[in-house]
Amino acid sequence: QVQMVESGGGLVQAGGSLRLSCAASGRTFSSYTMGWFRQAPGKEREFVAAINWNGDSTRYTDSVKGRFTISRDRAKNTVYLQMNSLKAEDTAVYYCAAARTFYSVYNDWGQGTQVTVSS
Repeated sequence: QVQMVESGGGLVQAGGSLRLSCAASGRTFSSYTMGWFRQAPGKEREFVAAINWNGDSTRYTDSVKGRFTISRDRAKNTVYLQMNSLKAEDTAVYYCAAARTFYSVYNDWGQGTQVTVSS
């Protein structure tokens, strides 16, 4: 059974930082692309960042470029999202997900972790 568990969310003031973690189990995800998505209240889920299987290629949505960094520890089956210079508009539930490649459908999802940025 595949499990993906996010952690690290919380309440932070604007300008602050948080580091999200996503621990995967039930399958070896070392060959998978891992991604972070978020969903704000009343909005659709949106892509935030992704990292390829060996960590040498990353993608970001424009609104987080220069502020967020995605990384992974393949040995630990864990992916991270370092979020700096947080803004109120970053407030959302953040989800991690896994896909075969950058261009594949994300089939495995975590339950999400809440990030709230107060202005």
